[in-house]
Amino acid sequence: MGSSLLERKIEKRPDKVRLQGRVLFLTEDPELIKKQLAGWDLPWDTKNAANNPKLRDDISTDEITPAHYCFYFDRTLGEIPYVGLRCGNTLPIARGDVKRGGFVCSVSGKRRGKGSSREQSPYAEMCAGIQVAIAENIERIYKQNCQNLGLLTSTNFSLIDRIRAGEEIALGEFTAGEDEITRQVIEYGGLFAFNVARMQGKVFLPAIATHARAMTLAEKIFASHMTGAASGTAERRSAGQPAITAHSMPAGYVKAGDSGFTRVDLRFSHEYVTPMAAIFYEQNVGQDVRVNDVSSIRFFRDHLTFLDEVLSEEKKKMGLLDLATQLKLKQEDFAKRQGIKLHGELADRKGSEGICHSVMLETYALPGQVNVGSDSHTPHVGAIGCVAFGIGTTDVFNSWITKDVRVKVPESVKIVIRGKRHANVTAKDFILKILSLDYVRSGKALAKVIEYAGEAVEALSVDERATMTNMAAEIGGFTGIVAPDEKVVEFLMERRSMKRTEIEKMIEGLRSDPEAEYAEVIELDANEITPMVATPGDPGNGKYIRELNTPVPIEIAYGGTCTAGKNEDMDMYAAVLADALQQGKRVANNVEFWIQFGSQETREYAKRRGYIEIFRQAGARVIEPSCGACINAGPGVSTRPDQVVISAQNRNFPGRSGPGQMYLASPLTVAASAVAGYIVEFEPEARSQVLGLRSQGNRTGASLPGSS
Repeated sequence: MGSSLLERKIEKRPDKVRLQGRVLFLTEDPELIKKQLAGWDLPWDTKNAANNPKLRDDISTDEITPAHYCFYFDRTLGEIPYVGLRCGNTLPIARGDVKRGGFVCSVSGKRRGKGSSREQSPYAEMCAGIQVAIAENIERIYKQNCQNLGLLTSTNFSLIDRIRAGEEIALGEFTAGEDEITRQVIEYGGLFAFNVARMQGKVFLPAIATHARAMTLAEKIFASHMTGAASGTAERRSAGQPAITAHSMPAGYVKAGDSGFTRVDLRFSHEYVTPMAAIFYEQNVGQDVRVNDVSSIRFFRDHLTFLDEVLSEEKKKMGLLDLATQLKLKQEDFAKRQGIKLHGELADRKGSEGICHSVMLETYALPGQVNVGSDSHTPHVGAIGCVAFGIGTTDVFNSWITKDVRVKVPESVKIVIRGKRHANVTAKDFILKILSLDYVRSGKALAKVIEYAGEAVEALSVDERATMTNMAAEIGGFTGIVAPDEKVVEFLMERRSMKRTEIEKMIEGLRSDPEAEYAEVIELDANEITPMVATPGDPGNGKYIRELNTPVPIEIAYGGTCTAGKNEDMDMYAAVLADALQQGKRVANNVEFWIQFGSQETREYAKRRGYIEIFRQAGARVIEPSCGACINAGPGVSTRPDQVVISAQNRNFPGRSGPGQMYLASPLTVAASAVAGYIVEFEPEARSQVLGLRSQGNRTGASLPGSS
């Protein structure tokens, strides 16, 4: 690998940019978008923002490139951007509209690119002709994917006039405020070109020279993994070796803002991303070149196992099911040729070995590690005290070369939940409350480490903590993490058969220093939090169930995915349904209740505990492991816009899991609502009440392990 890349000619992009084309404003008003697509240029006052139409906020990558179109992994994606963009009840952009419109710049409001880490989104924009994305603020993974591909981004709305005038714009306008490494990635037009230049010793890598200081837990882990400037570059080049820094000495101490490359202990990807990364790798590096340290790479077939059961006949006729099959085959082929461990489909029945996040937590991740994965919910394993974060396709294939990824050490936000939670409140209720806070909804937590602490968090099991670290992705955080403690020791002893002394040594010192610096400290009282839902459209639409003014009838209840398909989630579904059976109740006649395991390990756990029989008797339908309905690719998806779903998954963006109206809730609430037929709280004390017959503060009886 080293010699071929060392000989490759790499040049920076020009230091001035001239963008010749139109500007597309993604407004809340669908008619304004349609007029722009028809050839009209929307007037825009860059000096008086109040004079302008309202821009769409919270545009997710699901809206930029809906999941089914991500089966494409070539320039066909240029026909797709924004086809899922919802303005009110309207989808104003059709396939090919953006490409035909001659647009070079796309403008939106707050939190552009939230949600999935899919690099197909910025790649689709680029293939449609978009060269610059402008927004009030931009989600971390989406922004990094743009930079890695060469798509320019900015929060400077004054550039709009200059783009429209066809002026030359200094490249520095797009690198201002970025760290030294990111600046050079932009200057080289993308991550791969930068990494080749890095191997050739042409780039400047700033040394990390932070002095001894108090550090957060995440900073401590980065300090043990980050590398500073390359040492011995000339010697490496003379020996024909890439001048990369993955194996140089760790930094010692770091602070927020330090940039460099972090060695990664584990790298994984799934079938949505692996094929595109494999093609990038083969095109840029070579088909027969071995990846760096194959033993630390894992592949998963977990997203699309049940796709054929829900994909419409129209989409099948478009060839999308065939394309999805090609994703699977490409991943299998690359894994076989490279010798990479693939957690694939089951041999004896339909389903997967497990969802990547579930398997990584149960089988691989360890406290103090740095893990990266091709999915925004990679922070799941932060529940045992490791730094884990999602990366895009280009980062994935580059990590196969270098075994490191570029990082700017993030600031940390500490969320402390004090006191004791109510018996009917779960980690999911905690995270829905956090997502509803103004600090989060305004985007102030973007790209920050979310460190959870406090008595109520410490009382949670590892499975429950994983719900909170997993959904750091919905916060827009860099990662989520909880300091490892006795609960982690017990988890690793039980799940991995590790020795106590080994684990205790591993977690020694893995906690934040008392004097560590935080961008913000948020304190919540667990006693003030009651069961919650996130109303349709965004996980940040949190509301206490008792605040719902009228009963909300449901047709579908879904419990599963990485967020809610763990062992303890099964405990919750079983507790509610067992209590219902005791009272002579089952899942309501008008409701389909699907329960999907996160892994085969969890399925076997549920089988041992007798839960599968409880689920069957109560009228719930179980599904083998897969991401399923969460990615619009399995049973539990909605099929009509008026269909109401209550789900324990992590996201309810428009179109994410079908066209219906999705409410997010805890496993307890989902199961109780499935029995009641509409959204209810459950109440472990109210065992004598008939299930779910009160409207405001709707409640149902349920019994939890250990509750009275």
